[in-house]
Amino acid sequence: MPLIPSILNWLNVKRIHQMNLFRKYPVEVQEEELRKLLSTAKDTEWGKKYDFQSIKTFHDFKNRLPLQDYNNIKPYVKRLREGEVNLLWPGEIKWFAKSSGTTEDKSKFIPVSKEAFEDCHFRGGKDILAIYTYNNPETVMFSGKALVLGGSHKINNFSNQSFYGDLSALLIENLPFWAEFLRTPSPKIALMDEWDKKLTEATRHTIQENVTNLAGVPSWNLVFIKHVLEFTGKQNLIEVWPNLELFIHGGVSFEPYKKQFEKLIPNPKMQYLETYNASEGFFGIQDDPDNKNMLLMLDYGVFYEFIPMDQIHKETPPTVSVGDVVPGVNYAIVISTNGGLWRYMIGDTIIFSSTYPHKFYISGRTKHFINAFGEEVIIENAEKALSIACKKSNAQITEYTAAPVYMDDDQKGSHEWAIEFLKEPEDLDYFAEVLDHALMSVNSDYEAKRYKNITLTKPLLKKIKTGTFYNWFNDHGKLGGQNKIPRLSNDRKVLEELLEINKRLKK
Repeated sequence: MPLIPSILNWLNVKRIHQMNLFRKYPVEVQEEELRKLLSTAKDTEWGKKYDFQSIKTFHDFKNRLPLQDYNNIKPYVKRLREGEVNLLWPGEIKWFAKSSGTTEDKSKFIPVSKEAFEDCHFRGGKDILAIYTYNNPETVMFSGKALVLGGSHKINNFSNQSFYGDLSALLIENLPFWAEFLRTPSPKIALMDEWDKKLTEATRHTIQENVTNLAGVPSWNLVFIKHVLEFTGKQNLIEVWPNLELFIHGGVSFEPYKKQFEKLIPNPKMQYLETYNASEGFFGIQDDPDNKNMLLMLDYGVFYEFIPMDQIHKETPPTVSVGDVVPGVNYAIVISTNGGLWRYMIGDTIIFSSTYPHKFYISGRTKHFINAFGEEVIIENAEKALSIACKKSNAQITEYTAAPVYMDDDQKGSHEWAIEFLKEPEDLDYFAEVLDHALMSVNSDYEAKRYKNITLTKPLLKKIKTGTFYNWFNDHGKLGGQNKIPRLSNDRKVLEELLEINKRLKK
C-alpha cells in the first residue's frame, strides 16, 4: 500500500473509534467540550465579565450568558481587527471569515482562531476523508488530487496584522504544507480575486492533473465544470478526469443540482457527500452514503444549544442541549466555539432525523423564510415542492428565489418565484400548479392561507433568462467562494434586482 494511504488508514481507524464514542455518549462529550471552552477562556475579557471560572453546569452557563447575534459582538470584532488580544478567546486573532451576507446585506467578519482552524475546520476536513475511506475501503482517491477553488482574501482596512476573506480562502491560506500534495490548483490560482480569470487559469492547470475528487458549493462547481468542458471540447467530466469518484458539497441544498451533476459526470459509481461547514465552524458530515442526513460532529470545540423555532420570537427564547432535542422539531442553532463565539445564533435551522446518533438535515434560515401572511414557508418546504414540480414536469432548475406579492386594494397576496431553468418545463402553468399543490402538501399553514384564495392566491412564476443570477452575483461582488443568494425573503429587494437584470439581458 502506498505510504500516504497507509498512514491515513491507520489514523482513520483510530478516528472512527472516537466518532463511535460521541455517537453513543453525546451528552457527556458535549459537557466536556463546554468545560474545556470555559476553562480556556476564563481569563479573557469575556470570561472575566461573566465569571467563567464559577460556571459549573449548562444551567449556570445559559442563565448567566445572554444569547448573541452579530450585532452584539460587532464592537468586539472591531477591537480584535484593530489588534487587541484576549477579548473573546485567548491570544491574538489574525483571521476573519467574511460572511456572504445571507442574513443581511452588511458583511460580517467572524473571528477564526488557531484552535478553530486546527480543531474544528481542519479536523472536519480530515474526518471527511476518514468517513469516506471507511465506507469505501477500495477507493483510489489518494492516487490523485482534490480540486478546490477558494474565494479571495486581502489585508483588512483596520490593521496590517489581520486578514479577511471567504472561509474557503482562509482555509487554503492556512493549510498544512503536506495538504498541497493532495489538492489542486495552486493557492496562487485558487485565491485569485477575479473570478473569470480564476476560471480560466484553474482550468488550464487542473486538466493536466489526475483529479479524483471535487469540493465546494454546487452552483460554483457547476460553473467551473461547464467552463472545463467548453475549454476542452469534451462531452462530460469523466472524459477529462477518468478517475473522478467523489464530490464533497455544502453551502446550499444539492437537490436542485443533482441531475445536472449526474448528466455531466455519467459515472454510476460517482459519490456525493454533504457537509455542513460555515464561517462559524464545521458542524456536520454525511457519514452514510445511503442516508443523506448528516452526523452532528460533537468534539470539534463547539458546544451546541437549540431553540425550538416556534419559540424563537420570545424575548428570552429557551434553549435545550443535545441530550434534549427531539427528532422532527425545527431548531435554530446556538453555538459557543473555540473561535470565541459565545451563545451565538448563526441563523441556520436544522431538524434532527434521529438521536443516538444525532443526525440532522438543514431546514433553512431563521431569517430566510416567507411569512408575509402567516404561511411560514421555510427553505425545506420550497426545496421539497420544487423537487416534486421538477419531477412531474420533467424540468431542471439552476437557481431560484421567491418573495411575497403584498396585498393592496386591487389584489390579494401571493408569492412570486423567479426561476432560472436548465431544462424548462413544457408547460410553465402546470409547473406553477404542481409547485402550489406541493407546498400545500408539505406546509399546513400555507395550505390554510391558500384555502379558496381567501388570503393567498396561486403563486406567480417568472422564467428568468440564463445568466441572470450570475449577473446578480457579479453586480454584488459575490462571484465564487461560498456566496449564495437568499432563496426566500420577506421583502422584494433581491427579487426586484433579478427582474431588472433579466430585462436587460439578451434572449
